[in-house]
Amino acid sequence: MSHTQITMYGTQWCSDCKRTKQFFGEQRVHYDFIDIDKDTAGLQVVERVNVGKHIIPTLIFGDGTTLVEPSNAELAAKLGLQTMAKRTFYDLIIVGSGPAGLTAALYAAREGIDSLVIERGGVGGQAGVTERLDNFPGFPDGVSGNEFADRLRRQAERFGVEILSAQEVIGVGADGDYRWVRTADGGEYRAWAVLLALGSTYRRLGIPGEDDFVGAGVHFCATCDGPFYRGREVLVVGGGNSAGEESLFLTKFASKVTIATRAPALTASRVVVEKVEANPRIDVLTSVSPAAFSGEGHLEAVELKDVDSGQTRTITPAGVFVFIGLSPNTALVRELVNTDERGFIVSSPTLETSVPGIFVAGDCRAGSTKQAASAAGEGAAVALAIRAYVEPRAGGMPRAGMVEAMAPAAAV
Repeated sequence: MSHTQITMYGTQWCSDCKRTKQFFGEQRVHYDFIDIDKDTAGLQVVERVNVGKHIIPTLIFGDGTTLVEPSNAELAAKLGLQTMAKRTFYDLIIVGSGPAGLTAALYAAREGIDSLVIERGGVGGQAGVTERLDNFPGFPDGVSGNEFADRLRRQAERFGVEILSAQEVIGVGADGDYRWVRTADGGEYRAWAVLLALGSTYRRLGIPGEDDFVGAGVHFCATCDGPFYRGREVLVVGGGNSAGEESLFLTKFASKVTIATRAPALTASRVVVEKVEANPRIDVLTSVSPAAFSGEGHLEAVELKDVDSGQTRTITPAGVFVFIGLSPNTALVRELVNTDERGFIVSSPTLETSVPGIFVAGDCRAGSTKQAASAAGEGAAVALAIRAYVEPRAGGMPRAGMVEAMAPAAAV
């Protein structure tokens, strides 16, 4: 999304400020943040807008309008995001809008399969908040995650795909021949088939202080939060491709980036390792792991533990970015479809789950490669399987308005 001329007034310790930052990060909305604990003029703005009261976050938009302590729904409405579908029945409902979900949507739509995509965050999934994709076919010079996501969206919408943003799915189930999806705002949509393209999220360290400082010094998205550390030193935790690539990105802002990995060496690809080693603003610490975060209201110190000797030492980066792998976003359906021991969804060769008519593709599928190009390939493949499933059921039947004649589905 282009720059929206938003200024957010808040503090690093404010939970609603953290939630708003996360929302803007998911939607790839650019904004300026002013910490009123450190900015007297910013505090005066908050007092003026709120008639003397200190209510945060206070947001001022380019058109002069304001929102005070807004909900995600209010933010979505202000940004003009579509959060409610035009109808209640579709041939196919896709939960998730990463490369797998949107590729499946455009392939299905080209086959005349009426498709609805529902996305809780920003369109494009993890790919959309990646700084740069250098290995996706067809982009010899690479492409930014933001541009890649926007292109996917425009292409899907050109074929008539309807896309809901900032809308969370809270239930998925089966009711006879129909499959249903329920959203957090109370909406319920039905279809002949559902595709789970739920993606994955960055894993957390699970150490003392981590939850306390998320958004206040501990981050999981360099694209979202890297600019806040301009001219300051940061720590990156992890040794794989994501850690290396995001460290390189962070050097655009940070004066120094230190990578800490439990392994005796970086495990990223050779190309990434060579780029990291060649960058004078990156240092690498091996065989160490964070043991605790501490601070007063904001991260101030990180305790590092040597994995061999057990000895600890304390460092004081301005911020920490954690990139230690991915966990599938499958909690929603783990009692509905079969998953493996790590929570990834098990599928047949046609990418159908253990529930007929419910399919899976992309990072949340057991055995997937967690690469954007292969996710797009799975999206194309699963669309063909969905066509074979949907056509015998949808042929010659009216689609719009069918759900009004059906009894409400029982909750799962």
